[in-house]
Amino acid sequence: MAHILIVDDEEGIRSFLAEALALDGHAVEQAGDGEEALQRLARQSFDLLVTDLRMPRMDGLELVRRVRQQQPDTEVIVLTAHGSVSTAVEAMRLGAFDYLQKPLDSPEQISLLAARALERRQLLSLKEQAARDESGSDVPLTYGDPAMQPVVDALRKVAGTDATVLLLGESGTGKEVAARAVHQWSRRARAPFVAVNCAALPEHLIESELFGHEKGAFTGATERRRGRIELADGGTFFLDEIAELRPDLQAKLLRVLQERRFERVGGMQTISADVRWIAATNRNLPSLIDDGRFREDLYHRLAVFPVQLPALRERPSDILPLARLLLGQIAARLGRPLVSVDASAGQMLQRHDWRGNVRELNNVLERAAILADGSVIQPQHLLLGAPRTALARRFASLEDAERQALEDALSAADGNRKRAAENLGIGLRTLYDKLKRHGIE
Repeated sequence: MAHILIVDDEEGIRSFLAEALALDGHAVEQAGDGEEALQRLARQSFDLLVTDLRMPRMDGLELVRRVRQQQPDTEVIVLTAHGSVSTAVEAMRLGAFDYLQKPLDSPEQISLLAARALERRQLLSLKEQAARDESGSDVPLTYGDPAMQPVVDALRKVAGTDATVLLLGESGTGKEVAARAVHQWSRRARAPFVAVNCAALPEHLIESELFGHEKGAFTGATERRRGRIELADGGTFFLDEIAELRPDLQAKLLRVLQERRFERVGGMQTISADVRWIAATNRNLPSLIDDGRFREDLYHRLAVFPVQLPALRERPSDILPLARLLLGQIAARLGRPLVSVDASAGQMLQRHDWRGNVRELNNVLERAAILADGSVIQPQHLLLGAPRTALARRFASLEDAERQALEDALSAADGNRKRAAENLGIGLRTLYDKLKRHGIE
């Protein structure tokens, strides 16, 4: 999920773009002009900026100049009318990634271009990280609880091989952190680490994202594009939420795992890819196999070296060290002083059952850091949900229970559907289906 800011003085265009990108799983914010955009950029960082060129108070070109100065890592896409292409080219000279002409024909146009821009940002970040980390030092895999020691020992042992790893565990237990650790401890550490969340990508785009496509392969495919598997050549490819991959793509993935070859969408050329595979899921794959929703042969290809990550409530000694690490990251992200946790608040953190695991801990701490306003985090700053045992209720049917669970998850995630899906341990598409079935807006 990327953090995207859309800037346009026309509310209808902003809403159209925001809805398209939100459906792709991104967190999207909006600004009505360049001045408002700069105010938001001063408070937080964004992965991608999508801006109109003609706006009151500050035009798009000046905004591009200022963004390149303030947040040089932020990718920029500009929107231009048919007669202003030369201005868009000038924006690209200033550092914009690409441009789109208004009016847009379909949401897929912004989805595809945003995916390409974010892909470039990820690859540039990987190159910078490789340059900074020539010694192959450890990634932040924070642990100290005895429950984590056998997990870390297993990850270190498998890292020295090219064996396929299957990471299992509840949502938010740090499966991507574990995958990055395996990559960093391996001989492929200086090559790319490419991650794909199978649930976050739109169903109509995921095949193109994985395998790439040829020009003209489908509507909107205006040029050849390399897929993420191809971009990971020589490095590690991490497939998160693998259980959400649809059956036809499971068959194609099986072939890549077996033969290390594939074709782009709409292409005839066979491409080879030397990648180390790591997959992750919070679902029970054997149960899905029994239900006919996951291929048994693919499961056996992925489960060469399965590793179960314990839930945060099963490793209580790690809660406070993780909290200190996360608070440092939160302070840097918010541009605020580092805060600490007093003894009473620390005890509350250790007693909580953390159904959302590390992701929930991060959210609770970020809210607390804002409420504490630079002072010590105290119990009144911790907005913790009720313990799991206090949530038992009587319902007339399973449908009623499911509806209440969905509403509770959305409320706990402040309406963020991606976060609600993660906390529930289901894919984003599954959440949308359930919300639609229950008539929940």
